[in-house]
Amino acid sequence: MSRIAKEPVAIPNGVDVALNDNMVSVKGPKGQLQLNVHPLVKVSRDDGKLSFEAGAATKLARALSGTMRSLVNNMVTGVSQGFEKKLTIVRVGYRASVQGSNLNMLAGFSHPIAYTIPQGISIETPSQTEIVVKGVDKQKVGQVAAEIRAFRPPEPYKGKGIRYTDEHIARKEAKKK
Repeated sequence: MSRIAKEPVAIPNGVDVALNDNMVSVKGPKGQLQLNVHPLVKVSRDDGKLSFEAGAATKLARALSGTMRSLVNNMVTGVSQGFEKKLTIVRVGYRASVQGSNLNMLAGFSHPIAYTIPQGISIETPSQTEIVVKGVDKQKVGQVAAEIRAFRPPEPYKGKGIRYTDEHIARKEAKKK
């Protein structure tokens, strides 16, 4: 059995978990999420905890039990606390602002970039060079942050571009004569 799947998922106060066949629904103060659990994984609930185990003695079933446990744990964390990714814009003249359901960015192109904010995600710009992506779905928050970063990824010579706040850029030395 997967080492990750051995650890049960604790359900905090204020979070409701419903198990229906192969569907896990998690509802909390920040939102609601659903997941179809793989048929090879058995989910059981006891004493405010969810337990996961492989339904068969195959390598795939053992691996999927740990994967499903991690996904459900992320769902419980998301609806109770939420997830966020912080991005920083580095360069003079680069800036971002939120207007309605769009994130408007000036990133060195001849035109401004208007990124439509997806459903279930909220984006804040505390300053012109900071972007904070928040939501309950960890995968969606990471995907939106990656899409924003992809507009102008940081370059290795001066480090200019859009980067994660905690990201380290491997710097290169400039060409010499």
